[in-house]
Amino acid sequence: MKALFVGLGSIGQRHLRNLKRLLGDSVEILAYRTLRQVPMLDEKRQVIEGGSLKDHYQIREFNDLDQALAEKPDMVFITNPSSMHVEVAKKAAEAGCHLFIEKPLDSQGEGVEELIDLVERKRLVALVAYQLRFHPGLQQVATWLKEKRIGQLISAHLVHGEYLLNFHPYEDYRISYASRKELGGGVVVTQIHEFDYALWLFGKPRRVFAVGGKVSGLEIDVEDTASVLMECQYEGKVLPVSLCLDYMQSPPHRACTIVGEDGRIVWDFHDAKTAVLENRSTGKTETCEFGDLEISQLFVDELQHFLDAVAGKVPPVVDLRSGYESLQMALAARTSIETGEVQSL
Repeated sequence: MKALFVGLGSIGQRHLRNLKRLLGDSVEILAYRTLRQVPMLDEKRQVIEGGSLKDHYQIREFNDLDQALAEKPDMVFITNPSSMHVEVAKKAAEAGCHLFIEKPLDSQGEGVEELIDLVERKRLVALVAYQLRFHPGLQQVATWLKEKRIGQLISAHLVHGEYLLNFHPYEDYRISYASRKELGGGVVVTQIHEFDYALWLFGKPRRVFAVGGKVSGLEIDVEDTASVLMECQYEGKVLPVSLCLDYMQSPPHRACTIVGEDGRIVWDFHDAKTAVLENRSTGKTETCEFGDLEISQLFVDELQHFLDAVAGKVPPVVDLRSGYESLQMALAARTSIETGEVQSL
């Protein structure tokens, strides 16, 4: 089996480590790299002094994408800046490769529909990588909602705040894709996970309104703060879902609170990775803790799922159509910030 990596920054290296962990020497690694600026990193994103990605993983490197695709890789890992995802994905799909696309699917949405048509016509597997879909805490939340354990939903509030300077400790934050408009940065699209799991749990919203922008003193040309209100429909009734995203919180904060007529559900990513259900009708509280969960395992499970999908065992949990819907939600929020107007979806 051959796997081509387009981009070997922090997230690309993580997927590379996991792929070798799962497949060992049965997979040959190819890489299309242009800048080669990111050094070899360990699991904690620390630089391995003197480490060589090319030597350690016996990578065959290419300076031209077409030459790399001519080697007929079975799958392509698209882990370069998000503004370049669709362009690369189209070329890889034309070459008949299965696609593992790091979130977001794109930063603008141009060309996505053509990509979807191409992938479906060629019957390829394409997964948009949202590792939170594999978090047992959020999976428990989804189960409780499916079981209607808190009755009719009244509201939901999702928050994700993390300090930008801690994203990639090995590089100047000002050159990171997350900081630069030209590379598809900005808190709304960079922290798009919250839009994805809102879509998973509550469905696609009808309308989106957001306020925010570049509020801090960070030296970036994209928004660092966003408060988003989405009008969803749940069981035939309006469900307001709010998201608060920022680049400033340290220590980071990531959680959601879902309120229903009969109680509430609280999930906290950082507080022992706990999911709590409080049922007002029964007076009982159920707590599920995942404190021994290694976050790196989410990425391993995500990759194994992709390999299973390529093998025809399962459909991808986030296909291109689902990935496009979460992108549309995020782009609507960004447009609302820029225009001050409600966006319809």
